[in-house]
Amino acid sequence: MEKSIQLAGLIGPVLIALSISEALNLHIWAKVPPTVTYLNGLLLFIAGLAVMRAHNYWVANWSVLITLIAWLTLLAGLYRMFAPEAQQLDKSPATYGVIGLLLLIGIVLSIKGYFS
Repeated sequence: MEKSIQLAGLIGPVLIALSISEALNLHIWAKVPPTVTYLNGLLLFIAGLAVMRAHNYWVANWSVLITLIAWLTLLAGLYRMFAPEAQQLDKSPATYGVIGLLLLIGIVLSIKGYFS
């Protein structure tokens, strides 16, 4: 459980900062060249793979959120690497719903990482 708490303390604040900054700057993805999207995908892939290798636990408690985030990050990275010219998320209620969900997960992980 110690590894889960340490990773929650790292991933939680990152998700909070990422979701808020994405919500405020969603428009930038409309003008990003494919090379930058590819680089973003590569970084997401590396981060997702690193966390997945360190924490691939499928258990029935809050720490499974870390494993799910790792796998989703890895898959999002692969998508951006193999389809860098594809349309990125646009300003829609669904996009803001996903961003809100990431914010909520970030808050939960931060609480677990810093107040457990």
